[in-house]
Amino acid sequence: MAITVAELLAEPQLGLSLLAGSAGLDNRVTWAHTSDLPRLWEWVTGGELMMTNGLSIPADPEGQVALAEALVDAGASALAIGEQMHAPELLPQFIEACDRLPLPLISIPYPLPFIAIARSVAESSLLEESRRLRQTARIYDLLRLAGPSEDNWLRLVQGLEAELDASLFVVDRRCLHAWHPGSRALPPVLRQQLEPLTSKSPVASKKFQWHRFGDRHLLMMDVPTHANALLVVLPKSEPHPDAVVLLHAATVLGLELSRTVLSLENQRRLGAEFLLQAFDGRLGIAGIESRLPEFGIPSREFLIVSLSSDDGEQLAGVHVDLWRHGYPAACQRRFNTMHLAVAAECTDELLRHAVPSDVRIGISRPCTAAGVQRALQESMWALGTASSTGERLVRYAEGPSWLGLTSFEEGNALVQRLLGPIFAYEQGENGDLIVTLKTFLDSQRSWQKTAAALFAHRQTIIYRIRKISELTGLDMTETSTLAQLWFALQIHEAMELHDHPRRLPAAEAGTPGR
Repeated sequence: MAITVAELLAEPQLGLSLLAGSAGLDNRVTWAHTSDLPRLWEWVTGGELMMTNGLSIPADPEGQVALAEALVDAGASALAIGEQMHAPELLPQFIEACDRLPLPLISIPYPLPFIAIARSVAESSLLEESRRLRQTARIYDLLRLAGPSEDNWLRLVQGLEAELDASLFVVDRRCLHAWHPGSRALPPVLRQQLEPLTSKSPVASKKFQWHRFGDRHLLMMDVPTHANALLVVLPKSEPHPDAVVLLHAATVLGLELSRTVLSLENQRRLGAEFLLQAFDGRLGIAGIESRLPEFGIPSREFLIVSLSSDDGEQLAGVHVDLWRHGYPAACQRRFNTMHLAVAAECTDELLRHAVPSDVRIGISRPCTAAGVQRALQESMWALGTASSTGERLVRYAEGPSWLGLTSFEEGNALVQRLLGPIFAYEQGENGDLIVTLKTFLDSQRSWQKTAAALFAHRQTIIYRIRKISELTGLDMTETSTLAQLWFALQIHEAMELHDHPRRLPAAEAGTPGR
């Protein structure tokens, strides 16, 4: 076992003396650490004897008391201060706080080098080091023995809890929700206590930090390689689990999470292929129904969700966040747009939580396998409504109207009436009229700018615009005509399938709702 404060004080060659905190003489000292930084407690991992020349000690009584309380909260075993160095006067309030907490306060005689104390602690910990090595080996063995079954995460956590004699919770630092759907949730009381600590504060940014709640200590530490994955350790007995062993335990959990995320990535690729086939009509109703359960999606009823972001990389982890909250999804991403199939029970609140805040969200009505293509059109319509109105999330037929239109049918009818003749012409002539029209309107109706943008002659642009007027029967010099065409182009861009950029959804099928 590690040396106690009392045993360290009893070593005659050191000549240490106790100034306060005698009730803490049985505290175990796992290590001796030197620091003269202002926030001394931030370097505590649990069980340390913190040694300072005094530069870390505030001169005012409030500051000295706050230092003692922070050290105890962080799990320090004792504080040792070098004599005749840089420490200010140790005030009565500080001495009283050390006795009350208790925090053993030790005086280091001048000129005893701090390394002599550290060596004594290290030598007394040789047997503890052997125990630590054996325990670390058993922890990594738990990872090896964890099989490929679906409950291997819970089995691994339970094995670590037995080894460390502590309760373990792996949660999302941002919301304290269980990071893995197979994990146990934080007890409500513990969650309430942790919420202030996970705000944007210096303590919350620490990689490894003990905190005191009443007469118990609790550890929060990051899980390596997984952003916002936080390991919460609640010891069941004294002494607390060794800091080095805890770091290895966090590494093992990180490795298992990596294995899980790798499996999810493979599932994501399969889901992208599945959705592409379903949206293109290459899968029949029976094929869609049979494959949906492979991705954890109920075939009886589900949603199609469309997401859009200026930075497509923000969408890369959305399927993982949904899975973590108990809603696995099949997803297909192309550049800055992503489409998801997810259970109909998935709430707006959850989608807002799982998706970055600057991403727009459009949601279809609940659908079955027979209506998956229609649901995609609905979600894209809702996404277009969200983009045009500034709403973050819009459900089809429930959100605000889009420029006076309330449904996909209305928008599709308008697009077919205004742009349908142009699409029909382009299918036979392989022209560039739609691209020219969009560029012309985006270029403030400048012939020269449009020609430069399309690398075409000015006369070619004039010919194409006249052709558009001829096909649609509209006067291209009228402001109302230009406004109608611009409106129709905006709607068409939102409705078109992202992998068929020139397709007019309903017109090609020849039937409503295709």
